[in-house]
Amino acid sequence: MNAPVETPIGFLDLPQQQSLIANEIRQRVDAVMQHCRFVMGPEVAELEGRLATYSGAGQCVGVSSGTDAIQIVLMAEGIGAGDAVFLPAFTYTATAEVPLVLGATPVFVDVDPATFQIDPASLRTRIADVRKAGKLRPRAVIGVDLFGQPAPWAELRAIAAEEKLFLMADCAQAFGATLDGRKLGREAVATTLSFFPSKPLGAYGDAGGILTDDPERAELYRSLRTHGEGKTRYEVLRTGMNARLDTIQAAILLAKLGVFDIELERRREIAAAYDRGLAGHVIPPARVPHSNGSWSVYSVLTEGEAARTALQERLKGHDIASAIYYPRPLHLQPAYRASHDGAPLPVAEDLSRRIMALPLHPELSDNDVGRVIAAVRKA
Repeated sequence: MNAPVETPIGFLDLPQQQSLIANEIRQRVDAVMQHCRFVMGPEVAELEGRLATYSGAGQCVGVSSGTDAIQIVLMAEGIGAGDAVFLPAFTYTATAEVPLVLGATPVFVDVDPATFQIDPASLRTRIADVRKAGKLRPRAVIGVDLFGQPAPWAELRAIAAEEKLFLMADCAQAFGATLDGRKLGREAVATTLSFFPSKPLGAYGDAGGILTDDPERAELYRSLRTHGEGKTRYEVLRTGMNARLDTIQAAILLAKLGVFDIELERRREIAAAYDRGLAGHVIPPARVPHSNGSWSVYSVLTEGEAARTALQERLKGHDIASAIYYPRPLHLQPAYRASHDGAPLPVAEDLSRRIMALPLHPELSDNDVGRVIAAVRKA
């Protein structure tokens, strides 16, 4: 008798997730189709209120993407040519891209080898490097809540206060995570969100948001997202951009918020199962103390690049997907090499050779999780 054919395990399963809330999504989208306010319709304001309440922030401004959220926040602070923006070398490209778009210079900081979050000691060193060189003005720090776990916010706030730097949070991967019993969203002056489809709370296209407790900044963000408008459409107060949140995406996110906490809990269960099942075979991600992650990505470390390649091939042979976040640190990317001052960032470089992400999404069954663990252990 032939063995039963096992279903492939994808890195994501958006169709299955959609099937579970299809009615809610359809009702929300149908409402938009009826009122036809496709740009800045009532669902946008409703979503902003829901997100602010969920995170505990005073204000939420919906925007067109997580990248645009970062750009609006930095534009609002007047960051541009001659300014240094400190950020982790091991994260997604958007965090470094935006300072360059605005004429500023990203200054890359090394990360913690266990949690993968920005390293406060490296940050202090990099700030001192820039001040000593005297070519750039230290202006801002971007902490990234990488892979759904919090950055070391207490240390980052202390450093930003000592150095008189603007502090913002790139929470694109960690909406719903907690630190010291509180939802992320108020750890910095402004927190940017991404609702790209692969995120724990994902739209069906690009979407993003900005959280802040500062009403004046929130008003400025709303102006900047809409071409720098003032109180009326044709009163232009400043140079802005077109970064409005699409109404249909807001409607979809509202439908998804209804099951978001249930999905977060399932993500945490799977992460815990991986921790138990994989210890001793690969290195699971260390937990950030006093936190509960949202687990947008579950990345493990192998012994080296050859071991990682072999493990990926083994998983592929079992119809199990995997991914690498990130195969190259930002300071070694062709687009950013000219901006880097040459400072060694050994941890980021080492991680890029050893890190590998396993499937983790709420639609995974216990059997799926067991198959992933068994395949890794056999490899």
